[in-house]
Amino acid sequence: MAHNNVKGDSIEKRPPEINERNEDGHWEMDLVVGAKGGKKVLLVLTERKTRYEYIVLLKDKSQKSVIQALNKMERQYGARLFRETFKSITCDNGSEFLDSQSLEKSLFNKTNRTKLYYAHPFSSFERGSNENANRFIRRILPKKTTFDTLTQNDINSMAEWMNRYPRRIFNGQAARTKARIENLHFIKFAA
Repeated sequence: MAHNNVKGDSIEKRPPEINERNEDGHWEMDLVVGAKGGKKVLLVLTERKTRYEYIVLLKDKSQKSVIQALNKMERQYGARLFRETFKSITCDNGSEFLDSQSLEKSLFNKTNRTKLYYAHPFSSFERGSNENANRFIRRILPKKTTFDTLTQNDINSMAEWMNRYPRRIFNGQAARTKARIENLHFIKFAA
C-alpha cells in the first residue's frame, strides 16, 4: 500500500546528456518479484553507462523498504560519494517508488542525494538496461521462484556474476571492468 504518492519529474524532464550515456552515475531502478505468496523482492539498480548492477533483497514491496535500502546505501557511501555515484535514478510508476521526496532526500543534510525521474506508464523500454538486467536475474531465479529463502549474500553472488559477465556492447568486457576503467566507486552492499 502506498503511503506517500508524491511523484516527481517525468522522464521528459531528464537532461539529454543522461540519454546519451556519456556520463556515469545515472541509474535505472525496478523491483523483481518472486513467487506469488512470497514476501521478499529484489530492488535492482542498473548504471546506464557501465551496466553495473546493484541488487538488494528487500523484505517486502513497500515504499518504506525501498527508502530504507537507499538510506542504507547512502550510509555506506557517505553523503558526498552517494551523490556522485547516484546522480539520477529513473524508475517506473510502481507505488513503491512514488514517494519521490523521501527517495531523493539525503539522510545527512538538506540537499538531495539523487534526482528521480519517472518513465511513462507501460514504457519499460525507457529503462531498457534495467529490463535487460531483470532478464539476467530470471536466468538464475525463474518466475515462480520464491525469494523468501534467499539471503543478501546469495543476491551479492548473483550480482557479482552479472557484473563479471562479458558484454557484447563493451566488446567482451564485463560491466565490472568497465566500471573500474571509469573509476566509479562501487561498494558491496552489506548483508
